[in-house]
Amino acid sequence: MAPKVFVVGGTGAQGIPVIQGLVSDGAYTTRVLTRDLNSSRARSLLDLGNVELVQGTFANEDDLRKGFRGCEYAFVNIDGFNSGEKTEMFWAMRAYELAIEEGVRFFVYGNLDYGYKKGGYDPKFRTGHYDGKGRIAEWILQQTKDNGKKMGAAIFTTGPYIQMTLGKSTPMSPVVEDGVVVWRVPLGQGAVPHVSLEDCAHYVRWLFDHQSEANGMDLEVAIEHVDYHELAKAFTAVTGKPAKYVDTDLDSYWKTGPLSAGASRPAGYNADVNDLATLSMRENFTGFWNLWKFSGGNQGVVRRDYALLDRIHPKRIKSAEEWFRLEDERGRKAGLGGLYERAADLKPVLKIAEDGRKGKI
Repeated sequence: MAPKVFVVGGTGAQGIPVIQGLVSDGAYTTRVLTRDLNSSRARSLLDLGNVELVQGTFANEDDLRKGFRGCEYAFVNIDGFNSGEKTEMFWAMRAYELAIEEGVRFFVYGNLDYGYKKGGYDPKFRTGHYDGKGRIAEWILQQTKDNGKKMGAAIFTTGPYIQMTLGKSTPMSPVVEDGVVVWRVPLGQGAVPHVSLEDCAHYVRWLFDHQSEANGMDLEVAIEHVDYHELAKAFTAVTGKPAKYVDTDLDSYWKTGPLSAGASRPAGYNADVNDLATLSMRENFTGFWNLWKFSGGNQGVVRRDYALLDRIHPKRIKSAEEWFRLEDERGRKAGLGGLYERAADLKPVLKIAEDGRKGKI
């Protein structure tokens, strides 16, 4: 019988391809935790086969215990934009502990870069939804060393999805101005280590398939460090349509940029706005953009080992232009139109944009 993986975060942008990668050939079955059994995303997972849905929340010990019980493995990727930094940290730690209680043998944690630490604890790099995950990732790896053979674990560290460059209500949503697709963001001469969601399926499957090597590993992934001057050139090369990157100062970005309407809101929409530990969207994403501004050329704060990624996933997407070409073809086949038309009529990529920052933990 195929081993079963308990998945937290399975209806999110990353969770769906991860589950596809696990169940597509029958090598694994999955049990997916969801707050809404009837949501379109949950129902789409059932269509894959080898998927069981269980109703509940990651912020409930009983729900987590029931989810882990009887599963050999787990993939846990908590939505920090739902929970907020403090709540995510507590429940990520409890999820790890409860997985051990219930006899899970291998645990993969969905992570983001601990940019504040990687940047030498410089406050300009403080990014709550990144640092919260990064702290837990280091804690999990230390527990894994201490726990001996109780439960293996690996960390899966991603970053901004390349899909977000053409998504609605993301930090880098473009606008079309006088027929030109424009990314107006505060990046300077930096670069964003964008991740392709399609590749996440392969990487997480590799972690489960190669547990002896993956145990104790922090697999940090990206397609490349994307310079937005090159991003615009790649878009034009694929579509034949004009595009450009306009470097923007942070004050202007927060007055007119894609997140400006929510600048004063809490970064986690279920976090207590009166809690002094809760960052605003402006505070959180100012740190976010500073991380990438100081990561150009894979030489700064956030780096990737692309030789390792080539070994693990030889067919991975390796450039923004390659992704644009594949996405243009996929979109046309799906009846979504070409990339230029989609840039003018952006659709949600992230679950938070689709849900409208609503819902319970």
